Amino acid sequence: MAATVSEQRWRVARTALADQTDRFLDLVRATPPAAKATAHWSVVDTLAHVGSLAWYYVCLVDPEHRPLPVPGLHRQLPDITVDTVADFNDVLLRHLTERDPQALADRLRADVGQLLLASEGRRPDETVPWLGGARVPLAGLCAHLVNELLIHGHDVAHVTGRPWSLPGRDAALFMELFLAGVVRHGYGRLIDGGAPPSERPVVVEFRSAYAAPVRLMLHRGRMTFAAPDARPDARIDHDPGTLNLMMFGRVSRARAVLTGKVRISGRRPWLLPGFLRKFRTPS
Repeated sequence: MAATVSEQRWRVARTALADQTDRFLDLVRATPPAAKATAHWSVVDTLAHVGSLAWYYVCLVDPEHRPLPVPGLHRQLPDITVDTVADFNDVLLRHLTERDPQALADRLRADVGQLLLASEGRRPDETVPWLGGARVPLAGLCAHLVNELLIHGHDVAHVTGRPWSLPGRDAALFMELFLAGVVRHGYGRLIDGGAPPSERPVVVEFRSAYAAPVRLMLHRGRMTFAAPDARPDARIDHDPGTLNLMMFGRVSRARAVLTGKVRISGRRPWLLPGFLRKFRTPS
């Protein structure tokens, strides 16, 4: 995999963010705001959550932007891990009390527009500080927000049974630009915990039709890129949307495999569960 993000992939990420914002807002407008989108959030809470991330991301790329009204936020960020992200989200929602759907939709659209404007002309691999002390490239920041729109769009669509697709081209950005980006630039404490350190290196290759393969190695508790000539212990051929839904707990691993949208192969596939206990996302 290339050491930097190409301008072409940067354009794809920016276009995907604009397109998926429009799709998500169209869906939310057509859904009862008080209906339950998840076990804990209504549709309007979900909109507020996605909006809080867009607001935060604008602050990361534009220091002049109005900060989030959360006291002590910057002191909390370095200690967050994937296992405590839910607590962080709850803190944001307690302080962001606006629940008028139109006001939230207008703010999300404005903040996404400002994020795209503030990052225009900048290098896609320029990094900003993120949760848990991770460093995220600008392209990865856009890719993460695209994934939030896709995953939470899936939650909202479930309320009324409306169809909601996770287009492969856009869903693939999460692995290619965000996850690979934080491994490349430093993930800090973000994935602390999970699997205990092991002396045996485990190499896993992720492959889809929409991006170059990503080959990662877990060794002694650290996640890095594997050497180009390293033989994978396991390969995951996947539909990116299904993989993302699986990683965020919306689709079970059994279902993802049985549908054929996540296919596991390789010489030592039994090592994959330990790898995934470390290489994980909030679910």
